[in-house]
Amino acid sequence: SETVGKVLKKGDYVVYESTVYPGVTEDECVPVLEKYSGLAFNKDFYAGYSPERINPGDKEHTVTKIKKVVSGSTPEAAELINGIYSSIIVAGTHLAPSIKVAEAAKVIENAQRDINIAFINELSKIFNHLSIDTAEVLAAAGTKWNFLNFRPGLVGGHCIGVDPYYLAQKAIEVGYHPEIILAGRRLNDGMGEYIAENVLKLMISKKINVSNAKTLVLGITFKENCPDVRNTRVIDIVTTLQSYHMGVDVYDPWANAAEVKHEYGLDILQSLPDERIYDAVILAVAHKQFNADTVKGLCKTTSVIFDVKGLLKKEDVDARL
Repeated sequence: SETVGKVLKKGDYVVYESTVYPGVTEDECVPVLEKYSGLAFNKDFYAGYSPERINPGDKEHTVTKIKKVVSGSTPEAAELINGIYSSIIVAGTHLAPSIKVAEAAKVIENAQRDINIAFINELSKIFNHLSIDTAEVLAAAGTKWNFLNFRPGLVGGHCIGVDPYYLAQKAIEVGYHPEIILAGRRLNDGMGEYIAENVLKLMISKKINVSNAKTLVLGITFKENCPDVRNTRVIDIVTTLQSYHMGVDVYDPWANAAEVKHEYGLDILQSLPDERIYDAVILAVAHKQFNADTVKGLCKTTSVIFDVKGLLKKEDVDARL
């Protein structure tokens, strides 16, 4: 906002797209624009908000194919901004009645997904205690037309794993303590440690010496077939295993090694070894390069295979979420 404010001129429109809690555009950003431009809001310049809905790595749902929520600081500004987006977005637009409504719509999109995944993660934990395969339960339940198709797993990245906190913080500021939003965040944030501890239990059950054991984690990005490592929760698996003095290698054909080193202080493998040297292999990210043959060719005769993403067949692994 400061940078934009310095070059803002009369008649300009400033549209924000970043995910924020309701009120940020008008209460936080606009005053900065006014300060650095010397211009008056809704007189000399106008603002809008149209949240980004891009899904990293998704080649099908691209910018023009995703319906765009649009808003403006005045009815006239909203119509003008909507017209610009409408000329580009093939899927169409939805004109929200206010900037705050558009901001709220975006932040709850991500919070809703976070909560839904947290529910499935909790079911996975329950079914693990009951010795029931979660994937089989979901396949059966999914035959009902209105069952929501979510899968257990790690929740990271720069959106879903972060944005619910924005809404929760704003709720606390206005005197309401959110329960479900924060409960979902706590559960999802603990999944990396949960996975690591389950791997450890499996190793002990197979009489594998945990201390100084060698483990391979396949994947470090926050989602499959995408190079983004921001806020990846795979790192929680790695650090938990390392806390038990295990040797942990990480391989990811999509991740930039220098970026991983900078963000997490972790040196990742540039290629996979040709030998069966690992006591445990954890398939953390479902990259297209990974399959059952890849995993099995890396394991010692007595070893543990844990499938976080449900990519492999049940009979090919020791456990999966």
